[in-house]
Amino acid sequence: MCVTCGCSDDGEIKITNLETDEAEHHHTHTLPDGTVITHSHSHDTHIEAPQIHAKIHNTTISLEQDILAKNNLLAAQNRGWFKGRNILALNLMSSPGAGKTTLLTQTINDLKNQLSISVIEGDQETANDAKKIKETGSKVIQINTGTGCHLDASMIERGLQELNPPLNSVVMIENVGNLVCPALFDLGELAKVVILSVTEGEDKPLKYPHIFRASNIMILTKIDLLPYVDFDVQKCIEYAREINPQIQIFQVSATTGTGLEKWYAWLIENLKTCQH
Repeated sequence: MCVTCGCSDDGEIKITNLETDEAEHHHTHTLPDGTVITHSHSHDTHIEAPQIHAKIHNTTISLEQDILAKNNLLAAQNRGWFKGRNILALNLMSSPGAGKTTLLTQTINDLKNQLSISVIEGDQETANDAKKIKETGSKVIQINTGTGCHLDASMIERGLQELNPPLNSVVMIENVGNLVCPALFDLGELAKVVILSVTEGEDKPLKYPHIFRASNIMILTKIDLLPYVDFDVQKCIEYAREINPQIQIFQVSATTGTGLEKWYAWLIENLKTCQH
């Protein structure tokens, strides 16, 4: 059991390259002394290597600090990798069904002649969303976390080896649908983007403050549905800025295209910043 967020760490992580349809499997096991071991295998090879060496201490806080420290070290390496290649990396987070994949596919289709966008897709199971992204012509890697409820820096490091995004490009990391755990783990991204749909409650920033506090951007999606739902946009914005006064907010509809131009302008401008 992961003491940081409560998800299970005894399971299988699968990274699939949709270009080759080859999958690499990572099995994790927790030993009685608390050491976490990862077994990696692809096809007929089987490699065993320790992923995290964390002994059980007198308190779970010590183990949590060890896990996050290990993650943050790998995240810093990922950040350097992105910076060295002038890559704008974004961590997209939301609850399930908020519209991450729809927004992502629309963004890729609209900007494919201006930006090179590659995707790391995170889900517990299936490659359904990754297949939708592949249809846009974008490079995409699927990471299935099994019982895990978030992506971490180690998964992103392995995913990048398969993805191999080009220089001067954008990497979108679509995290597992969850408004709690993804915010705890730095992946090496330039910015965290939290996506909230109008089909959810406007008080989500108050209920899940950490993810809104940690995010640089909030994208309010499905605004074309506002005439049909009970959602107070102004209250939602006030709540978000109460939690994070610096958060930048975009109101969009991926279906009608409303508001997308401001989101696109932000992407283009920040990619230029990465290139200087």
